[in-house]
Amino acid sequence: MQRILFIDGRNFLRKIGNSLNSSKSNNPEGDFEIDHAKINFKKFNFSKLINKVLAGIAIDRKIFYMGKLIVHQETTKQSKVLIERQRVLKTHLENQGFEVIITGRVRGHIEKCPKGHETLTFKEKGVDVKIAVDMITMARDNKLKLAIIGSSDSDLQPVIKELKNQNIERIYLGFESQPNKGLSYTTNRTILIRNSEILECLEF
Repeated sequence: MQRILFIDGRNFLRKIGNSLNSSKSNNPEGDFEIDHAKINFKKFNFSKLINKVLAGIAIDRKIFYMGKLIVHQETTKQSKVLIERQRVLKTHLENQGFEVIITGRVRGHIEKCPKGHETLTFKEKGVDVKIAVDMITMARDNKLKLAIIGSSDSDLQPVIKELKNQNIERIYLGFESQPNKGLSYTTNRTILIRNSEILECLEF
């Protein structure tokens, strides 16, 4: 049986962006972008972060899940930019020892704001379902000893409770900024990533 880290990619990247935002407010001389969609993650050392915050915990697999980007006719230009950015990120993660699974879908669409103008937004569907299915399947096949959940999505609570019923050890890997109390309650242990630890892994 294996000790596996399951990371909800979009959720994880957004949390890192929020943490860098907080760090920049305390370090105004910082020169990184605060919007997670604009951060150059090619300069972020994900492996260093995981090794630091999970020091002492042996991990057999590190799986990073990302939604499959789909080009929409109304968002063709932006979609192609994001698809290329995802391709580069996938290679960057694989070079650092992560398995990258592209699943579900991300589609861009135009939303009308209350003031009348339109804005381009992207929504991800299906990634949390894939993570849940993989965890349950591995547990059923006696392949999972420890599940480290790198996500703050409350939708994963039911599957984590099922892992508990199957006596699978569970660790919630969250962030010090707005940790998910429900996930903390349904896991054996909570590890929160500090803003300072994230900042240390951004390589200029």
